Amino acid sequence: MNLIKWDPSRELEDVSNRLNRIFGRSTARAESGQEMLAVADWSPSIDISETDAAYLIKAEIPGVKKEDVKVTIQDGMLTIQGERKMEKEEKGKKFHRVERSYGSFVRSFRIPDNADENSVKAEFKDGMLNVTLAKSAKAKAKSVNVAVT
Repeated sequence: MNLIKWDPSRELEDVSNRLNRIFGRSTARAESGQEMLAVADWSPSIDISETDAAYLIKAEIPGVKKEDVKVTIQDGMLTIQGERKMEKEEKGKKFHRVERSYGSFVRSFRIPDNADENSVKAEFKDGMLNVTLAKSAKAKAKSVNVAVT
């Protein structure tokens, strides 16, 4: 059995992260690698997968125009940000319920060391943002046969 040192500040951070998820607020990474609260009105769902050649980030952003989405890579961080604008209230039209979230969003992810920052492709179609980040050629695994004597 391993003993784990109790860190009260870590527990406060965990509680803060849980509350942020409950209220739909995202977290971003500070320069030191620690997470910090990013002011956002809502947060799109994101899937991150990996193949032998690349990383694929898929974000569900329905109701957002391509012009309102920005993807950047800086200092090893991939950031997806944008805004979903609320429909203008038309004369003679009353809203009885508004459940969709509106406003700005920001999601940031640290990219792996073997990712090539210069080979990023982003496509936006039918409310889905697909970002492909190729792996660098030097980081691909090689198999070497070892002779046992």
